[in-house]
Amino acid sequence: MTPVALARRGPVGLALPVLLAASVCHFLNDATQSLFTASYPIFRSSFDLSFAQIGLLTLAYQLSASILQPLIGLYTDRHPAPYSLPVGMGISAAALVTLAFAPTYPAVVAGAALLGVGSSIFHPESSRLARLASGGAHGLAQSIFQVGGNIGASVGPLLVVFFVLPGGQSRLAWFAGMALCGIAILTRLGQWYSGVLRERPRAGAARAADAAPPARVGRAMAILAALIFSKYFYIASFTSYYVFYLEQRFQTTQRTAQMCLFVFLGAVALGTLIGGPVGDRIGRKTVIWGSILGILPFALVLPYATLPVTIALSAVIGVILASAFSAIVVYAQELMPHRIGMVSGLFFGLAFGMAGLGAAVLGVLADATSIVFVYRVCAFLPLIGMLAALLPETRTRRAATRGTA
Repeated sequence: MTPVALARRGPVGLALPVLLAASVCHFLNDATQSLFTASYPIFRSSFDLSFAQIGLLTLAYQLSASILQPLIGLYTDRHPAPYSLPVGMGISAAALVTLAFAPTYPAVVAGAALLGVGSSIFHPESSRLARLASGGAHGLAQSIFQVGGNIGASVGPLLVVFFVLPGGQSRLAWFAGMALCGIAILTRLGQWYSGVLRERPRAGAARAADAAPPARVGRAMAILAALIFSKYFYIASFTSYYVFYLEQRFQTTQRTAQMCLFVFLGAVALGTLIGGPVGDRIGRKTVIWGSILGILPFALVLPYATLPVTIALSAVIGVILASAFSAIVVYAQELMPHRIGMVSGLFFGLAFGMAGLGAAVLGVLADATSIVFVYRVCAFLPLIGMLAALLPETRTRRAATRGTA
């Protein structure tokens, strides 16, 4: 089906080919990011890094993405830029090449920041594209879009184990080819996106009247930000330090630890796919509440468990915790339907920023105490999920706006 034919479908039905293509591109984008974080042990041995310096790498990457994403989303709400998507993927390809041949630690930091810039361009517009293709099933569309990213994140450790570790840091450049594939697909999606914009130039203005009162929006946004803090500080303990935790606590090999990280990230991908459609059916607030607070008992047990139980608990935590993000993004979009790009960029940016800040803080804490102590402290973060009880319901608003993009 051509982009023009898909564009003519508009918001009437779910544009599944578009969503699947966007999900594939999200896979390619986030696989490049996961390659970077999964390569931390390589960078650590090559440049003799401390845990604090590992955390700074994550902070540089996540901070560049978190600051730029809401700004780019705000700009594209007023000036949609369909063809910015392949540009963002091209910057990510350049970042991989930079990381592959970085001769010093500052050069690695620069490559990390460049990778964040590429993601900051990709996420707001691609999230808006997913909503345009949703046919009103916004949670399902976000889940299809986001699961590609989570699967991409999960394969990073495998790619490092089988391709990067045997040949070293320079092999990261091989995967710039994935980004080139993404550029080709995103150029086609840009054609579809442009066609939709030509057919519905006033849709954004019509939605502005549906926005919730400012006081309600502000209160809800503050609560959602706190929930993002809880979720992504905890996730940072896995994405940045789980390999080191397993090696220190259980004396696993690096290969085994990377495979265990893959199990966790695969569970995150599964949870992301589940969260959106469940939110469409039972309400975003219920999913958000159950997702973040629901992992508390498992998180409390994990630092004291044996290796097999640790792997099993990490998988359960990944599935439950990941189901919240699609629901959070769509919930915020329903509060501000005239600011889809800004809201998407804000929450992707918050996710990146909190993960980066969490990695930096936890790295300092690990250097001062131990990586095992970090997991004992992080086990209490899900308690912040109790704030979800204060979120206003959006079921009525969702029903009223179903069928709009």
